Amino acid sequence: MQITEVKVMVKSEPKLKGFANVTFDNEFVVRGIKIIEGQKGLFISMPSKRGKDGKFRDIAHPINNEAREKIQKAILEEYNNIIAKKNSENSKQEGT
Repeated sequence: MQITEVKVMVKSEPKLKGFANVTFDNEFVVRGIKIIEGQKGLFISMPSKRGKDGKFRDIAHPINNEAREKIQKAILEEYNNIIAKKNSENSKQEGT
């Protein structure tokens, strides 16, 4: 399965940095993947739902580490591109 589109919506909360939607093979989309700032840096959290026992369970998730890393890399690259672009635009505005 190939990642064909990544959309990131940036948030400015202390730990929640944004949400991402990832499309696979132009046929399947996973929405609501969280981008979180942890003690060791940014990571993703798959969409989840609280069960009757009060525990959260992923609604959709990668089956293996390789797939998780591929998804996380694509999301964080897009997130970092957006942040870099915003920082560049802010620098240009401050310079004028």
